[in-house]
Amino acid sequence: MLAARLLSGLRPHLPAARFHGIGGEQMMAQGFESHWPMDKLTVRGVLEVIPRYREIKGIQNQLRDQLLAERPAAFIGADYPGFNLGLEEQLKAAGIPTIHYIGPQIWAWRGGRIKKIIRAVSHMLVVFPFEEEIYRKAGVPVSYVGHPLAELIPLATDEAGARRALGLPEMANVVTIMPGSRMSEIKYNSAAFIGAARLLKQRDHTLHFVVPMAGGRQRQYFLELIAQAGLQDVELTLLDGQSHTAIAAADAVLVASGTASLEVALFKKPMVIAYKMMALEWQILRHFGYQPWIGLPNILAREFLVPELLQDAASPQALAEAMWQQLTDAPHRLRLAQRFSDMHHSLLRNSAQESAAAVLKVIKA
Repeated sequence: MLAARLLSGLRPHLPAARFHGIGGEQMMAQGFESHWPMDKLTVRGVLEVIPRYREIKGIQNQLRDQLLAERPAAFIGADYPGFNLGLEEQLKAAGIPTIHYIGPQIWAWRGGRIKKIIRAVSHMLVVFPFEEEIYRKAGVPVSYVGHPLAELIPLATDEAGARRALGLPEMANVVTIMPGSRMSEIKYNSAAFIGAARLLKQRDHTLHFVVPMAGGRQRQYFLELIAQAGLQDVELTLLDGQSHTAIAAADAVLVASGTASLEVALFKKPMVIAYKMMALEWQILRHFGYQPWIGLPNILAREFLVPELLQDAASPQALAEAMWQQLTDAPHRLRLAQRFSDMHHSLLRNSAQESAAAVLKVIKA
């Protein structure tokens, strides 16, 4: 999505340019050539990377050799710093301008990566306003380009229209549940999230639970996990995609930490942010954070606007209790809506134009 927005801004200025590398369907709709399926790279965390390391490293080396031979006007790495920064470091050393879109969250953890970023990146594009000063102080040329989600999500939410689109009663009490899109997220979050739904249903029999799924594989795995946990009796409306419609329709959202939590904030919805992972990985990662928050809405607000429940704390009972508060505390809901509206405005820019302008400046086009 990020790179497709950038391509849409670049194409009018560079109509004859060839854009190629690794990308997804939205990029290819902009005329991009993808030499490998993007899902070859969709792994998260050290323990997921290890068994795939040789394959991913092989892709990186092949792409590097191709680009060193071709010498493109620029290389643009969209997120994925574990893959892109290593590639960018080699390309920049060879004199190829490198642009990285979405600054690694050195303000949250692994701040030592700034040394590698200085070596690897000719120009950084950031999506949060406070990041600009961090990279500028480190001597990395940087542009704040706004967050594309702030453009895609309307400032005002059509809750009634979303409910009609999903076949839900307009006056229903709706909880949207988002356990994650990666298989590992679904594996560790699903049972606790749906266990919380069962407890909430016991408190309020009128609740409707909506669960958007990223794809057929994720949906099947989710259903298997729910059956294994003995939760198949919980009445759920499963959706193929339609995550934004599901959020817009909700009174409150139970969401796995990540970009989805920012989407919920931009829809001005109360939420509980939760996350579970492999126990060993949790023991490794929990010591690396620099801030008390992991959810993007809380990080941007610099306070706990919404609850965060992690690992063992994310029990069905604790999640249900936190969600009940989000559903029933009317003054809190009004305060959240105003804070999230302010957040939305702060992130709103024409990201396609802003990011394209930064790239064109780097390549002097």
